[in-house]
Amino acid sequence: MRISSVPISVTVAFRFIPEVYRLRIFCDLKYPEVIDEIATHIVIIRGSETVGFTPKKGCVEVSAVWKHWICLLPQHGPGRKHQRTIELQPWQRGMVDTHPKALVRGLLHSDGNRHINEVVGRLATGVKRYRYSRYQFCNASEEIHWTRSTLRDVSVARRADVGFLDNFVGPKR
Repeated sequence: MRISSVPISVTVAFRFIPEVYRLRIFCDLKYPEVIDEIATHIVIIRGSETVGFTPKKGCVEVSAVWKHWICLLPQHGPGRKHQRTIELQPWQRGMVDTHPKALVRGLLHSDGNRHINEVVGRLATGVKRYRYSRYQFCNASEEIHWTRSTLRDVSVARRADVGFLDNFVGPKR
């Protein structure tokens, strides 16, 4: 199995049905290609074409029932994910080490964005306006220690770094 670069637009949740788990992925309707990619990867991983689509207000729930979801995503557990330790299993670490760009793409598409940042600087010679592209994502975990634009927001704004990310992250569609 390869690591998936599936961007998850809002949230992933499990609902317990005796002996079986239901993976629920809530996707923003603005990104139909994301919805299709998620459904495609569920079919590839499960080996079955049984994927459910439930319309919700402003989004769609993509879901699939399978007893092995908990084996593939053992980080699932009680409580809020940003308030508990989430550690990769050795086999997951191997996938991340082999495919780090796929992981970054999925993280940016699920919890981040690419946008044009506009800054107004006041100089002795007058007002100077700057516009530049940047990636930004939200992180509530205390385990990521980067320079942050706010308590929870991490930004990548250097032109070379934005260009590097553009090569494999691409737009969210």
